[in-house]
Amino acid sequence: MSTTETIKMASEEVSEKRTIPFYKPIHREVEVFEHAYKNKIPILLKGPTGTGKTRFVDFMAHQFNQSLITVSCHEETSSTDLIGRYIIKGAETIWVDGPLTKAVKEGAILYLDEIAEARPDVVVAIHSLTDHRKELYIDKLGITVKAHPDFMLVASFNPGYQKGFKEIKPSTRQRFVAVSFQYPNAKDETEIVVNETGLDQDAAKKLVNIANKIRNLTELGLTETVSTRLLVDAALLINSGLPKRLSVKVAIVEPLTDDLEITQALTDLCDLMI
Repeated sequence: MSTTETIKMASEEVSEKRTIPFYKPIHREVEVFEHAYKNKIPILLKGPTGTGKTRFVDFMAHQFNQSLITVSCHEETSSTDLIGRYIIKGAETIWVDGPLTKAVKEGAILYLDEIAEARPDVVVAIHSLTDHRKELYIDKLGITVKAHPDFMLVASFNPGYQKGFKEIKPSTRQRFVAVSFQYPNAKDETEIVVNETGLDQDAAKKLVNIANKIRNLTELGLTETVSTRLLVDAALLINSGLPKRLSVKVAIVEPLTDDLEITQALTDLCDLMI
């Protein structure tokens, strides 16, 4: 199976018949997306891991009743993976569209998650889709495809992750309108955990308090801090019957670090707060 086929099978999501995703608007990101979509301006979502960027895109695709194709970018993601390639099928060599070409032709929302992780040629490939041209050049076919009127490009990245190592060039950033995502305030985050998991209000509030306490411990030097996603995982484990302390340890503490001393310190802190 080719890399393109693997990406398509693993990362495509079609809006038809999917459950309405819960999303709690924090600022005015819904309004910004609506106007960006109306004007077909690409949008860049910036923020730490687990702050709701992917859920937000899923929510907006549902609001517009649009197909959503998501590609989780990594260091091996190339323009060929996104645009397409020739494959051998039986005695024939046939062309297979990649997720980018498919979205451009069908008018789907294409979401490039963690675009900064992809190879530089990916950014080059989307340049003509992020300005007035709104077209995709497929060099292997020697053709240019005009984007469907409903096509929308959305990308995300984490500015704090590997800062200075993998950044988006200013010339690329200025082709997007940008929205920053941060962790919600305690009240909103508690509401999100309750709605996502069904955990009772008091228990959800304790999880949020733990998260905020750890987020403020900047002296620990953690690469990533507690995301809302980790809180949801912990709440699901608690709701299914796993003891609270153990749920917090395996869902919140252990994913943050491999340092034994920091792990023990965070475990003791969480035990006290629970």
